[in-house]
Amino acid sequence: MAARGGVALLLVAVLGPPAASVFSSSAVGSPGEPRSRVQVLCGSNWSLVLQGQWMVEFYAPWCPACQQIELIWESFAKESEQLDITVGKVDVTQEPGLSGRFFVTTLPTIYHANDGVFRRYRGSRTLEDLQSYVLEKKWEAVEPVAGWKSPSSIMMHGMAGLFHLSGCIRQIHDYLTGTLGFHVWISYAVFILATLLIGLFLGLMLVLISDCLCPSKTNYRNETSEVITKENVENAENSVLEEPEEATELSADDAEEAAEVKELSEGEDAPNSSVDDSEEDLALGKESGEEEEEADDLNERPLADSETESSVRQRRSQVADHGL
Repeated sequence: MAARGGVALLLVAVLGPPAASVFSSSAVGSPGEPRSRVQVLCGSNWSLVLQGQWMVEFYAPWCPACQQIELIWESFAKESEQLDITVGKVDVTQEPGLSGRFFVTTLPTIYHANDGVFRRYRGSRTLEDLQSYVLEKKWEAVEPVAGWKSPSSIMMHGMAGLFHLSGCIRQIHDYLTGTLGFHVWISYAVFILATLLIGLFLGLMLVLISDCLCPSKTNYRNETSEVITKENVENAENSVLEEPEEATELSADDAEEAAEVKELSEGEDAPNSSVDDSEEDLALGKESGEEEEEADDLNERPLADSETESSVRQRRSQVADHGL
């Protein structure tokens, strides 16, 4: 007993009175007090629940319902060897991360685990009902927790981090108001300012990430216009290189077409020339005939004039004779 008292005094000197009280309550205790068979779980050993069959209670020391079930839970733990099950408990005030991992919203909350498959126990909290739930395997009729809500999932890892962060914030608040003696509103102002700064930083990071992953429309249009201009320049260069070849091909084709047109025109001009010659001969013949007729008319006109003059003279002479 003297050695244990010395160890307690050493703990008081090093760690303070709370550590000595814990040591005295756990190490000294009363000689006739039986050892608890309930496995205390924390953030470092909770993964033990993933192996074998477990019944885990989440409680708080200030919860009246948890205080009522405490003795029943101890009795249930004593029967754990016969039931081939391990009984555990988690103090949510000391382990906020675990309460977030299992998404505990009401107290007390009891979970059944079988090789990492979790089911929420919603039955009566009597010793008989708890034993029958395990012996009769009533848990097989209960739908297990969804995979994304399983305590070992990535999402529940994040939830555990959030709950752990809330516990740290609470400890900081207690330190500011209790140890340093700041007013409660000063502590609230510090947390509000920190929240705004953290939100501003996270918003800036999100904007930078979004700009990198999803560029704005103006940048996208500029990039697309640059790409289009590059394509146009390449197409123009290709067309310039292809133009001489096309020109040579077109000149050869034009020469062939011109030769064909010339041959066709020569073939068509031959009969047309003969027809034109015949038409010219006919025109010349007509002109010569007309000239001859005109000459004949000219030759005949003096004769007619002389005849008319002679007839006029005869009439005059006759008129003169009658007058006499």
